[in-house]
Amino acid sequence: MVPAIFLGSKTHLKLAFPEDLRTEIGDRCEVVGGDVDISDLKARPGVLARVEVIFSTWGVPKLDEEFLKAAPRLKAIFYAAGSVKGFATPEAYDRGIVISSAWAANAVPVAEYTLATVLLSLKQFWTHSRRVSETHRFGHDLEVAGAYRSKVGLVSLGAVGKLVVGKLAPLELDLMAFDPFVDEVAAEELGVSLISLEEIFSTCEVVSLHTPWLPETEGLITGKLIRSMKQGATLINTSRGAVINEPELCEALADRPDLTAILDVTHPEPPPQDSPLYELPNAILTPHIAGSMSGEITRMGRWMVDEFLRYVEGQPLNHVVTRHMLDRMA
Repeated sequence: MVPAIFLGSKTHLKLAFPEDLRTEIGDRCEVVGGDVDISDLKARPGVLARVEVIFSTWGVPKLDEEFLKAAPRLKAIFYAAGSVKGFATPEAYDRGIVISSAWAANAVPVAEYTLATVLLSLKQFWTHSRRVSETHRFGHDLEVAGAYRSKVGLVSLGAVGKLVVGKLAPLELDLMAFDPFVDEVAAEELGVSLISLEEIFSTCEVVSLHTPWLPETEGLITGKLIRSMKQGATLINTSRGAVINEPELCEALADRPDLTAILDVTHPEPPPQDSPLYELPNAILTPHIAGSMSGEITRMGRWMVDEFLRYVEGQPLNHVVTRHMLDRMA
């Protein structure tokens, strides 16, 4: 039996690893210490001494020298959440610790959220519902792009972007993308046309952002790009708020009331109390709900239990985050 522990936010651990998954884990592991969070580690410094495997989710402490000294037998972490940048360290990789993450599972609800908002945006749902509330009237001969041969643009074709393409592919849309790391052959296989970032914004009815937050992408989406958008177009951001120049976004939305911005992420998050985003009628804010929530978190736990079973059976792992991958993300 492999000595193991559940480590992280106790609320999220219960969602990620419900009883049925814990039963599967219990068939292969001796679970020690119950559910443990950071405060427990401080109160019970010896709880990690025998642990070889950690099942975790949000709330994992940094794998620094102090942590690794307290866990001398640690061999693998199965992280039922997204990015591991907050806790993975060179010291952990130097020790040969396997770090697997359910980031790909976390992409699923983001792609579903994007599909829903793209379709509503093509009907200009946000604008027309607001006008009905303001005027108490139903308009006639309304102009909407609709979901037939309209252009939808994706900025970045990473894990989420590719899933979004897959969900939009059955529809009769023209899918465009900007991603300098994707070549024409790969784009053709996905069924998208590669165009410039400027063309994405000036030609598409809906633009959806899926680019990671890197030094190169911070402030990538400028007011100039937003002002170039078509009449009645919609910008969707489910990636990171910092990829948009938000002051310029606010100015553009104030000058172009026909545009709509659906922002599930902002920078900072939430916006400060005096942010114009709260007052702009064409800025739709949601509190970072696109990613895994409630029962969707269990999907990430399921993927990590499956990954653990491959691990103990000596099979190749599907979701390992290597040092090289982490360096590229950083």
